Amino acid sequence: MIFEKLKWSVTAVVLGVLLAASGNAQQTHKAARPAAKSAAPAYQPGLEPHAIDILKAAGARLAAARTMSFTAVVSYESPSRLGPPLIYSTRSEVTMQRPDKLRVITPGDGPPSEFYYDGKTMMAFAPKENLVAVADAPPTIDDALQAAYVKGAIYFPFTDVIVTDPYKDIADGLKLAFYIGQSIVVDNTTTDMVAYITGDVFVQAWIGTEDKLPRRIYAVYLDDRARLRHVLALSNWKLDVPVPADAFASTQTAGAARIAFARPDATDVPGMKPPPKIRAAKTQ
Repeated sequence: MIFEKLKWSVTAVVLGVLLAASGNAQQTHKAARPAAKSAAPAYQPGLEPHAIDILKAAGARLAAARTMSFTAVVSYESPSRLGPPLIYSTRSEVTMQRPDKLRVITPGDGPPSEFYYDGKTMMAFAPKENLVAVADAPPTIDDALQAAYVKGAIYFPFTDVIVTDPYKDIADGLKLAFYIGQSIVVDNTTTDMVAYITGDVFVQAWIGTEDKLPRRIYAVYLDDRARLRHVLALSNWKLDVPVPADAFASTQTAGAARIAFARPDATDVPGMKPPPKIRAAKTQ
């Protein structure tokens, strides 16, 4: 908000000239200075209670779900040789069961991929190349997600949605949060819009007013000079529905060629951005 200062000029006003018998006498009176306007208080960024309540409600709804499935469409910008960024998108079908099962099927754009975690092992499968990588995994989804990134550079932009405590995952680094208003155009439902900064990421989120489920998440990394945008659209939510026992394994991998579960040579793939809390293990 820009505040303009009013400038006042004070001019001497001659009220009158009085003639006296003994000679001429002149009196000058000055107009009183107007009272200065008090300046409006400067905006102080902080954590607005209403915005925090919305984020907490969304986190609680997600944390309480024993099973969930949803569609995640990720769109991200990547620099082009011409200057303006190009936009790429991927779609993933996600199914999870707390505390130790996860399936992510990504048919495109780009090379299709599949990820399975059953509480004991995690498996990354490339159906087009018919390659599969398998590794032992920790006993919780949170730890398995970190292990997948450290061992194989596998990172899902919707990680904050499926961890054990989604609100705590962002609250640890929360620096600013404010309420924007409501929208009726995202995913054909009414959503509350909030913006916040957690760690080094500026986020705007659209969260269902009634069901408290996130529908769109817009993120910009503050340390990115280009301010490239990442958008996550979430739809087709299903919470606490039965999931088949064999949903977290694939029968198509039986004849696939085995490869090591390791980080690829190119770790700077466009659109890949590790979460602030997760860092690759240092090489000795």
